[in-house]
Amino acid sequence: MAKKTAYDYVIIGAGSAGAVLANRLTEDPAVSVLLLEAGPMDRSPLLHMPAALAHPLANDRYNWYYHTEPDPFMDNRTMYCPRGRVLGGSSSINGMAYVRGNALDYEGWAEDFGLADWRYRHVLPYFRKAEDFDQGANDYHGCDGPLRVTTAAMKNPLYRAFIEAGIAAGYPYTADMNGYQQEGFGPMFMTVRDGVRASTANAYLRPIADRHNLSIQVRTPARRLIFEGKRARGVEIEQRGTLHTIRAEREVLLCAGAINSPQLLMLSGLGPAESLRALGIDVRHDLPGVGQNLQDHLEVYVQYACRQPITLYQALKPWNQALIGLQWLLFRKGLGATNHFESGGFIRSEPGIRFPNLQYHFLPMAMSYDGSTYARIHGFQAHVGPMRPQSRGQVTLRSANPKAAPRILFNYLAAKRDRHEMRAAIRLTREIMHQAPLAAFRGMELAPGPDVASDQEIDAWVRRMAESAYHPCATCRMGHDEKSVVDSTGRVHAVEGLRVVDASIMPRLTTGNLNTPVIMLAEKLADAIRGADSLPPQDRAWYEPQNWQSTQR
Repeated sequence: MAKKTAYDYVIIGAGSAGAVLANRLTEDPAVSVLLLEAGPMDRSPLLHMPAALAHPLANDRYNWYYHTEPDPFMDNRTMYCPRGRVLGGSSSINGMAYVRGNALDYEGWAEDFGLADWRYRHVLPYFRKAEDFDQGANDYHGCDGPLRVTTAAMKNPLYRAFIEAGIAAGYPYTADMNGYQQEGFGPMFMTVRDGVRASTANAYLRPIADRHNLSIQVRTPARRLIFEGKRARGVEIEQRGTLHTIRAEREVLLCAGAINSPQLLMLSGLGPAESLRALGIDVRHDLPGVGQNLQDHLEVYVQYACRQPITLYQALKPWNQALIGLQWLLFRKGLGATNHFESGGFIRSEPGIRFPNLQYHFLPMAMSYDGSTYARIHGFQAHVGPMRPQSRGQVTLRSANPKAAPRILFNYLAAKRDRHEMRAAIRLTREIMHQAPLAAFRGMELAPGPDVASDQEIDAWVRRMAESAYHPCATCRMGHDEKSVVDSTGRVHAVEGLRVVDASIMPRLTTGNLNTPVIMLAEKLADAIRGADSLPPQDRAWYEPQNWQSTQR
């Protein structure tokens, strides 16, 4: 049971955002904070060994293990949607790629959604504040923050061969996808410290474990929010089968993620009124945007056999896995100490696109992200997918029972433009893979395979094989119109004492993985919550190709 029944702040969800808020708010010793996590502690070594990421991704002990409704544009497939349910949340089970997005993502938030204080100049200081960059501080990076960012070593020659193939195909080289120039091919950065996953639990919570004003309760799901009139006053929780009420004297901070945050709002009477009444839920306020606007990145694996036995295929043998695990346990080194996504790239798929709309992660092995399937030969692959899908989905309630998983529907590839970009992604990847730097390694194409060539054949293969990149967001988006859910500081419209701080409040997907933008977002809103001045804006240049209107590369 919780140690006491009232705190200044109650944070729901100890993931990428919640852990950041817990750290920053308790910097004031006069403030008391309760951090609630539905899942367990992150004690398993498999959560901390970077190379073991496939295990928690495929394990319902540490994630909500959600699956979507049959998706109509994906051959009615039920798609896997893992979400972290453990201390550290999704940062404890993700791929550890450190990607901030493009400067123009944030400029677009300001211009298209009226969020003037989310321009690149406003968010860059918070990216830098969070960061402990292994190359030291510069105009774009910080080195005093909690989050360790490590540059990939790229010891396997396939990583550099992939970068060189991209350059040979006519794309630029970039040494830093998170600095001045995102566009191009280069090394990737990872959230790993000394061979150990830098989850927000490790980066933000463990260093402050002795703070007297922070209480952390795991295995404690939130069931509904408690209101007094229009003001959120607390949360009903469940511990060991018993319900308790915890009071928040200042604010309730909802950090449960793009699926669970809208679910909890709707269970508490905040959402589309007609849908809530149909389930017998009393409507506290009609907020039609709750659960709507769901977005995600979809990706495919373009795979080739490798002509040289230098891939990670041998590492999957049980005896080799044991040796890799032992080396990591003893020394935090070797193949266990990396996420293996060590090179990648961002490109534009055609002329007229201002900044990259395709992302690459390269892996020196042919296997699925969660490790469920892999080729029984040496191989390598490029993960590729569109960055700014036009398709939109929704999260809705299955019932008024808090234990019932919500209904999730992404509507992947519903938009014609998304199908067009996915076809381009596959064709451009094949072109890159056939460049001279990969010739000594490239064998036969394993996927999609040489028989998949026409638009119709590519579309059919994508419907069968594409997977989520696990970047859901935007279901409680920031803004000022009737479909927005929160304002620019995360405050839920029409009520008091309640904020949402997580990927759900993003108005639109960023260009790349979402963990780093969510950490930035929480760092920024921590200042808003405690009434501190925002960090001074930092004006830095960003790269745009001169002839983007007329050239693709």
